Amino acid sequence: MPGAKTAVAWLASVAPDPESCLREWERDPLGLALLPAGRAWDVLVLPGRLGRTTLDVLSRVLDRPGPVLADSGDARTGFLVPAGTAARWLGTGVRTVGLGTRIVVPHPGVPAYSARGASGGVRWLIPPDGTGTLTDPALLELAMHEAAAALAVGENEG
Repeated sequence: MPGAKTAVAWLASVAPDPESCLREWERDPLGLALLPAGRAWDVLVLPGRLGRTTLDVLSRVLDRPGPVLADSGDARTGFLVPAGTAARWLGTGVRTVGLGTRIVVPHPGVPAYSARGASGGVRWLIPPDGTGTLTDPALLELAMHEAAAALAVGENEG
């Protein structure tokens, strides 16, 4: 994957010991790291269909949204947003992961199909590119509203 080394370094930079994190990933590139949120990024975690539909909306309006994680069975989708967003987030139904919390992060250079088995399902839907690009929280909120409306219309039609 182009940029994987840069993405690995970018992610590892938030670890308490970045060099140790890099060594762990080098030894086992299918592995996971427990990284602290709130330093370079926070994570907004959306439930199931809302998360996937929100990502679809974002993908239509942006060339490339910021990094996005998914857990096993796509029960939750996590959008990496600027640090500090979690402390200010007011929306309901969204789990916030910010300063003082940690999140499981898979190696960004592993294709989603490979990481699924090795990491118990935590995988990148959109891996980081190493540039520090994150999803704008205001744009994410608008996409969530559009996604929720689309899901509500679909349920009413079904």
